[in-house]
This record gives sequence, C-alpha cells and structure tokens, in this order.
Amino acid sequence: MPSETTRILVESPRQDDVRQLLTALDAYLESLFPPESNHILGIEALCAPEIRFFVARSGRDALGCGALRIDASGYGEVKRMYVRPEARGRRLGRAILARIEDEARREGIAHLLLETGIYQAEALALYRHAGFVEREPFGEYRPDPLSLFMEKPLRRGAR
Repeated sequence: MPSETTRILVESPRQDDVRQLLTALDAYLESLFPPESNHILGIEALCAPEIRFFVARSGRDALGCGALRIDASGYGEVKRMYVRPEARGRRLGRAILARIEDEARREGIAHLLLETGIYQAEALALYRHAGFVEREPFGEYRPDPLSLFMEKPLRRGAR
C-alpha cells in the first residue's frame, strides 16, 4: 500500500523527473510493440486543458504517473500509467488509478475507457482488479491484435 508520505497530485509533465518517467515508459512500450500499436501522448499533448496528469511522489521522488483524458463526447480515458520498477509492489498503480477515477467522478464522467497492450500482464491485472472489462475499440482507435480495449462505468447505468 502507498505510504502516508506518498502523494498523488496533479502536476506538470514538463518537469525533468517526470520526463524521465515518461521516457522510461516509452522505452518499455517500444520494447513490446511496434510504433503503429503504441498510442503515446507526448509531453505537449499531456499539457492540454482536457488532460489531468498525476504524479505519485514519495518525498521529492517521482515514482509513478497516470493521466485522465476527458473526451469531448463525455467519457474519460486512462493514459500514461506507469510505476518505476523499483517502486512496484507498493500498490502505487492501484492508488494512481483510484485517483484518476476520483477525478473523473468529480468531472461528472460516467465511464472510463482505456487501451492497453496484450503483453502488459501487470497492467491487465490492475485494470481487471479495478473492475474494467473488455470492449470494442473506441474513439479514434482501430482494431489491433496487440491492443485490448477496456471500460469501467463510474455511475450506475452508465455505458
């Protein structure tokens, strides 16, 4: 479980230590999937008004991140989830995802969607444990044999 000194706050992705997190995530994804199967939002896209970018910190150390993208059609999308390998096993991923869900609810979002890769067993376990279920592609995504699309209603009757 994240310690009481671990904070998850909205922060800028332009910070050097956060850029390092995102660079590590990009390298990991690029090691697993070809470019056409990576749907990576860059730093500038993460600074857009429809994005809430979260950083998990212990003291000054950036340990993980995640983002909520609020789509104009009314759903939220989970993006850029990552926890440094040395910080794994502390349930930071669960805490970041819970923070994203809380923010989505505050924004009045009825359901969250996401895309993740089929080779990301830990991510799939996290999302399934949190109540996400598989669905068809959404938004601008197209079917991809290397991608799984998932959703989670945040309000009763939402779809």
